[in-house]
Amino acid sequence: MNSGIERFSLNQQTIRQWSLPELVAGCTAAGVRYVGLWREPVRAYGLRAAARLVREAGLAVSSLCRGGFLTAADPAERIAAVDDNRAAIEEAAVLGTGTLVLVCGGLPPGSRDLSGARERIADALGELAPYAAAHGVRLAVEPLHPLFASDRSVVSTLRQALDLAERFPAERVGVVVDAYHLWWDDTVAGQLARAGRGGRIAALQLADWITPLPEGALLGRGQLGDGSVDLRWFRERADAAGYTGPVEVEIFSPALWARDGAGVLAEVLERYRTHVL
Repeated sequence: MNSGIERFSLNQQTIRQWSLPELVAGCTAAGVRYVGLWREPVRAYGLRAAARLVREAGLAVSSLCRGGFLTAADPAERIAAVDDNRAAIEEAAVLGTGTLVLVCGGLPPGSRDLSGARERIADALGELAPYAAAHGVRLAVEPLHPLFASDRSVVSTLRQALDLAERFPAERVGVVVDAYHLWWDDTVAGQLARAGRGGRIAALQLADWITPLPEGALLGRGQLGDGSVDLRWFRERADAAGYTGPVEVEIFSPALWARDGAGVLAEVLERYRTHVL
């Protein structure tokens, strides 16, 4: 029977109080087919053990987060960042996901050169994209809300992300459409259509924007339906643009992390059916 959650993916950070085995067991019990994983807890559990655990449960990994932080001007720091991204690509391949999410990096200390930082991202993508392709992994540039331009990502809009991605073949570099980061942008409809025409949508992520931000912007994501974002609009526009992949719910919220994980998942699924489908 169609339950409406065939494309639903639970990002690991939404219920970060769960261990990886608890995440797998909880998703399996709830009929969830996809999980979005993060490198740190996967490494703590063991990369190959994590891949085996997820695979044997019949789950698929929708994305791995995160690579990126590619804006360093210092040559040694740049080499270290590229090496770390190569490792992330290898980890994504072992986990069986074709999508590595890139949070591209903010301004280096003391710099105000946004365009220079974006060019360094492009240079790094040019170096990493062939390596990713050889491992069956696509790099997915995630634009972040402008609040994060200084320290996390100088890529703030879907247009900027596409301008970077389109320098490379679509099967090598795509974009992440995260409603939390893009809901405010009145050009996003046209850019979503552009992304669809080029086959660039690598991932769709959802969370709500609530104000006042309870824990700062980074840890202040809202439960689906609690804020200002038209979540169904994002899903429908992505669908219309030709995206057929998982719809990943990624909520960073200390309020959710303090609760029972099974209860959080049940609530997320209910909100997903109400506000996304």
